[in-house]
Amino acid sequence: MTPTITAFERSPDRGRGLARDMRVRWALEEVGQPYEVRLVSFQAMKEPAHLALHPFGQIPTYEEGDLVLFESGAIVFHIAESHAGLLPDDAHARARAVMWMFAALDTVEPPIFDRTLVMILERKEPWYEQRLHALEGSIRKRLGSLSTRLGDAEWLDGAFSAGDLLMVTVLRRLHGSGMLDEFPNLSAYVARGEARAAFKRAYAAQRAVFTAASTG
Repeated sequence: MTPTITAFERSPDRGRGLARDMRVRWALEEVGQPYEVRLVSFQAMKEPAHLALHPFGQIPTYEEGDLVLFESGAIVFHIAESHAGLLPDDAHARARAVMWMFAALDTVEPPIFDRTLVMILERKEPWYEQRLHALEGSIRKRLGSLSTRLGDAEWLDGAFSAGDLLMVTVLRRLHGSGMLDEFPNLSAYVARGEARAAFKRAYAAQRAVFTAASTG
């Protein structure tokens, strides 16, 4: 059965592949699973039909027969468990890949995402500079630890996995900040992820939505 995911009708990321449906698109492309996309407006995200799928009124959601999921990490994990290619066969390597999925979303992403929100919502507040400085300090600390752990390796733990997929999508939010450039091995790591054919297909699909919305 072909799964259906939801995505922004008009994404606030302006077609840069930062919205969280990008993670799900990329995972589906990696495993070769066709999928359909239902675009939702910000108004529709507040309505009962969408809230029945995602109680917090966000995207993405994932529907496959009777299965309905929300939270991009949970969706990517389901895809990785259901198809070959994103989780290793070895039990220990598999556990470590899942560990990196959690690390990406629970440890690395929070200060990065908070920085984005602060820059959008709090720029005129008197505490803005102090808050931004604190967040960027936290981000650099996380990046330093990640950089040390990655070293000269191509991926986080052997072959490319769902852990790398999520980590790359998280780190991409730092494009243009200059912080990623301070850690050349992380910058190269993100570039390797973006060079994957599956990433390019997912990015093009998400970009096409923005282009259509902008010209429509």
